[in-house]
Amino acid sequence: MENLTEAKSSRLLVIYSRLVKGETVSKADLSEQYHVSERSIQRDMEALRCFISNQSLGQDIVYDYKLRGYRLVNDLSKGLSNSEVLAVCKILLESRSMRRDEMLPILDKLIDCAVPEENRRAVVELISNEKHHYIEPHHGKPILKGLWEFGQAIKHHQYMEIEYERIKGPKCVHRRIKPVGIMFSEYYFYLTAFLEDKTDFENPDDLFPTIYRIDRIRSFQVLDEHFYVPYRDRFEEGEFRKRVQFMYGGRLERIRFRYTGPSVEAVLDRLPTAEIVSTDKEGWTIQAEVFGKGVEMWLRSQGDYVQIMREDTQ
Repeated sequence: MENLTEAKSSRLLVIYSRLVKGETVSKADLSEQYHVSERSIQRDMEALRCFISNQSLGQDIVYDYKLRGYRLVNDLSKGLSNSEVLAVCKILLESRSMRRDEMLPILDKLIDCAVPEENRRAVVELISNEKHHYIEPHHGKPILKGLWEFGQAIKHHQYMEIEYERIKGPKCVHRRIKPVGIMFSEYYFYLTAFLEDKTDFENPDDLFPTIYRIDRIRSFQVLDEHFYVPYRDRFEEGEFRKRVQFMYGGRLERIRFRYTGPSVEAVLDRLPTAEIVSTDKEGWTIQAEVFGKGVEMWLRSQGDYVQIMREDTQ
């Protein structure tokens, strides 16, 4: 009796392992392989369904009439669909935000979320050319190393000390900061933080966080000291992101300009706080709240389509 129980347990583990790998298993083939009746295999499937349900694994075993066998599917409310996996892979590749040795393993793990096996192969084929021609960011620095530590320092309101490589001199500076957010924009990850000491800072009265490109942080240390942030004064990355362009910080400003280009939707998507003030047959008058001068880079890139009408510093 004990040997029979061990044989059944081993059989269940092997069947589940094959299902997890994306295989479609046939009741008749399993019956022949293990020298048991098809009814026994049917009971095996029911036992595995009960196990999956009790463990809340977000999976189910279904019978695929087209393939004439059982396969494992993810609960779409918890896992990623094939279309979602493909979309995320495309977004990651387009971001060009990491070195190949960081980006490609992430893509491979995402693709493993697509089941069954034939769908994984389809996703691989759809992104294979972009993977092959993937171009790393020129800084060549690892991004994932330290990212979690930054996140934990933000969560627990811990001071950090960083050595930061600037574009302008002095080339490398030491900063004691209060980290408040991690953001991504235009190929790079950024750490947003409040400076502890602003005596040598070009805008000492700036009430908004400074933006540091993470690949330029040469070294960092998370300190045991904590800073207090009242709930009403907490930093909201989403609200800040709406108002900052090309990750150029600075004062909060309200701009108004005329746009006569072909697609006002592109303007509204580029500037999430933008509002259309008026419309006429030639174009639109638009106003928006933005941080700093980064928006000027985008406005200038629009050439004759944009005419700045007013800027108000708050």
